[in-house]
Amino acid sequence: MTTPPPQPYGPHDIAVFPLTELDWPEVRTVYAAGIATGHATFEADPPATWTAFDTSKHPDHRLIARDGSGALLGWAAVTPTSPRPVYAGVVEHSIYIASGARGRGVGRRLLDELVTSTEDSGIWTIQSSLFPENLASVALHRATGFREVGRRERIALMTYGPLAGRWRDTVLIERRSPVAGTAASSVR
Repeated sequence: MTTPPPQPYGPHDIAVFPLTELDWPEVRTVYAAGIATGHATFEADPPATWTAFDTSKHPDHRLIARDGSGALLGWAAVTPTSPRPVYAGVVEHSIYIASGARGRGVGRRLLDELVTSTEDSGIWTIQSSLFPENLASVALHRATGFREVGRRERIALMTYGPLAGRWRDTVLIERRSPVAGTAASSVR
């Protein structure tokens, strides 16, 4: 008898909350597992401490997703791209999904909530760089309104993991808000 494939979580099976210091041990575990794939980031390790993570992420736009049992399914956060006031509405985001939750709608839920959170505060552009080999992430971002704006070929040398020693490309993506950043809105 074959086991049926995992089904997407229903909308009531995924709860999204602000990411806090109490979540850090689980967030760090999911982060490290994503890094270990070699398709998430050029960083070889997650930040060592909550303080290092906390100071690098915008405090109003850090989210976690949990299932009905309370298990951490994933997290998303943003970082300002520049301290210059003209870029106050531009952030770079990160999203990591627990290995057992991938392909089950968690990423979509987190990105939808992140878009709402950032737009509500006047952020007009969310951007990131993805490894083009990470097809699931590329598809998720396209489905949530991100577009490819460029490709950086051989931008950096991978220093760890299964692709250590290889030069990697990244795809630059962005999502421009249709409501934030217009003449009628302002960054709060």
